[in-house]
Parts: sequence; C-alpha cells; structure tokens
Amino acid sequence: MSPRRANNESSIYRGDDGWWHGRVTMGVLPDGSPDRRHRMARTEAAVRRKVRDLEKLRDEGRATKAGRKPTVAQWMETYLTDIASLKLKPRSLDDYWSKTRNDIIPGVGKHRIDKLAPEHLEQMYRAMLDAGRAPSHVVKVHRILSRALKIAHRRRMIGENVATLVDPPSIDETETNPFSQEEAKAFLEAAAKRPTFMRWIVGVGMGFRQGETLGLRWPYVDLEAELFHPRWQLQRLTWRHGCGDAHACGARRHRFEPCPPHCTTHKGYKRGCPKPCTTTCLKHASTCPQRKGGGLVFTRPKTKKSTNPVPIPPAFIPYLVAHKAQQDELREAAGELWQEHQAVFARADGRPIDPREDWAEFKELLAEAGIDDRRLYDGSRHTAGTILNELGVDMPTIMEILRHTQISQTRRYVKGRSHLSKDAMRRMGNAFLPAPQPAPGPSTETGTETEDRRAARSRRRRRIR
Repeated sequence: MSPRRANNESSIYRGDDGWWHGRVTMGVLPDGSPDRRHRMARTEAAVRRKVRDLEKLRDEGRATKAGRKPTVAQWMETYLTDIASLKLKPRSLDDYWSKTRNDIIPGVGKHRIDKLAPEHLEQMYRAMLDAGRAPSHVVKVHRILSRALKIAHRRRMIGENVATLVDPPSIDETETNPFSQEEAKAFLEAAAKRPTFMRWIVGVGMGFRQGETLGLRWPYVDLEAELFHPRWQLQRLTWRHGCGDAHACGARRHRFEPCPPHCTTHKGYKRGCPKPCTTTCLKHASTCPQRKGGGLVFTRPKTKKSTNPVPIPPAFIPYLVAHKAQQDELREAAGELWQEHQAVFARADGRPIDPREDWAEFKELLAEAGIDDRRLYDGSRHTAGTILNELGVDMPTIMEILRHTQISQTRRYVKGRSHLSKDAMRRMGNAFLPAPQPAPGPSTETGTETEDRRAARSRRRRRIR
C-alpha cells in the first residue's frame, strides 16, 4: 500500500507484512541525509499515536539522537573514562569503577541504555540484597548508575532516566558509638605508651579524619599561631595500567574459573574469594611495569571547607614540639635511609604511616584500654563532636571545628548522653514546679523522737483535720 502523509513530514502505511508502519522525518544526519525514524504497530490508530509522540519529542527538542545506542556496560566505561574522571577525586573514581565492575555490569550491563527499564534495576537491587549486600551499598550503586544515565539523557541518547523511576532500598542510619570522656582518657593513656601518641591526640582530641591526620605535613603546622592547615590527606589509591594492552599485561594473574568450595587460598580474606575475571579483564595493574597513580598518595581534600585552618589546643603545643624534636632525632639516626615526606606522623624511616597499620593499631589500643570494639570514625571524629557538645560548645562552633558544610551533618555526628538528658529534664522540672520544702526539724520536746513516732503523729494530724 502506498504511504499516506500524516503531515508534511510523516507518513503512515500498511505494509505487505500486515503491520502498520509510520515514518517521521526528525532532521538531517551529519552526512546530509534525512533522519527518518520508523515506528510500527498492529493497527493504524496505534501507529498514529506512536507517530504523534515522536513528532512531539522532535518539536520539543527532546528526541534522542540517531544511531544505535550503546549497552549499559559500554556507556558506563565511556562515562567513567571520559566524563567522571574529569570531576571526581581519585578515591571516589576508584569506588565508581569497583561498583561498576562488580555490580552494575553483571546486573544490567548487557541491556542497551535506551531499552533499560525500571524493572531491570529493581531486579538487580533485589539480587544484590539477597546476596548479602548492605542497603547502603545498593543505594551507592543506584546513585552511580543514575548519574551516568542523567548524562546520557542530557546528551539526548535516551528519552528518560529510568533510575529516577526506581526507589532504592531504605537505609537505616548507622548508630554512632563515640567514646565517653572516661573512655577517651583510658584510650589516650594506652596510646601514651606508643611512639604514635600524638597521632591519637590529634585524632581523638581534634576530630580529624584518618586521612587528614596521616596526611598532616610540617609546612602546614603553624605552632606560633597554634593552627593546623589540613591541605593534604593520605589515601591508598588503586594502581592503573600505563601500558598499551592492559588485558595482556595482566595475563598471568587472570582467573576465569571460580574458586573451589572450601578454598584455602583466600581463607583469611575478609570478603571471601575474589570473583573470577571477565573475558576482557583489565585489572591487575599492580604488576604492570609502567603502573601509575596508585599506592599511598598525598591528595587534596574533597571539599574546600575541609581545608579551613583548625586551632590547636594550647595544651597540645608542648607535646607537638617534643614530637618534632623526637622526629629530628630519628632523621639523624636513619641517615641516608630516611625518606623525606615532611609528614608529621611518620615511620622510623620517614615514610607516611599506612592507613591499614593505623587501623590495626586503633583496634589494639581499644583492647589495651578495655573498650568494646567500634569504628575508627566513632573513636575520633564522632568522639570529638560529642565531647565538645558535652562541654557546652554550640553547634555552629562544632561545625567549624569539624569543617562540615552543613550543620545537619554536624548534628548526625553528635550523640546525646543519657546523663545530660537527665540533667536537662531535672532543670526543666525545676522551671515548672517549686523545689520541695525541707521537712521541719525536730522540736526540743521531741529531739529524740524516732521515725516511727513522727509518722504516727503525722497520721493523727491528718485524722484530726
């Protein structure tokens, strides 16, 4: 059947196959040929609706670009390599890559981004939760995928970001468990027996993050003005290949088969046996002869607020001066073996302290101080915020000390104490009700009167009234 025009640019006709077909001119392709889009349906009314919808997208400038769309796996690789890498900090980019390789690509990587449906994401999230993933992990995956699809939608590669149509799992906020003042003193008493004592003084007493504490450098410590300038942080980054063929470079470390049951090779691994490599695996960059960008690295803090100077408590100054003198002695003793990094807290040869060793020492100190197990963040940053609040410091000041960008974030760091609540409610009660009057003292006649006799006399008075 010859095509009939729905308007000057679109045509509708019934084909020899029995289906109704519609074709809409959307514009001109880069090579100068017309961009004609095709729609088909069983009935003429259905194909007319599809043609009208396509014309509306074209007229509103919301139509997707011509050409076959990439799969989710292909688009995520493009997004992380060419787009996200220009904005994200190295550690964040590593986290994006990890969740993309381990969760997004196995879950929905084979779908084309224009064919991705909300049901695909919901099935992936359900499978992740069933596999034991925490809801917070699933939410992070959702945010990463949503951001990548948002860029694809902005570039008119897809008509809609389907991640906005899906509700990720709810997250139960992690209960903070900071030190009490007594626990903080016990912890620091245990730390005083170690050469890293000042590291824990700064972490617990000033609320520095682990990376900020280990990344402190002497040029950014002003002892005269009593200020720390946290311009750097120490992080462990993932190595990247510097060679031309990453897959061939890691050939001897590829493992395409899963580990057998009761594997002994990875028995001590916290997360169990690693997943098998994909057929196009580009990992194992740590063995690349031209590896780059990994290991312990001094990086800039994530936000500008994090670089604000922090006042040093005057009581800490003598300890810092003594710590610097001790480090100078270690430098002289090490001689040529000393590696200068200007780190305030360093090993005996000048190298920065590994965050993994720092975390292990924190756990050891907890055991020595007789404190129950808790996160490093609880024993440092949350502890500083909570104790400052107990000392009567207001929230805006705590926010400045901890260098938060929003005061709501500070409130999550500060945990109320039951004894403070009791004291507050005692004062509340006194504000509404008068204080109880003291009982009258014994008269001279009944100076030796017992409690039982006084109670009996009180009962007689009530009966007389």
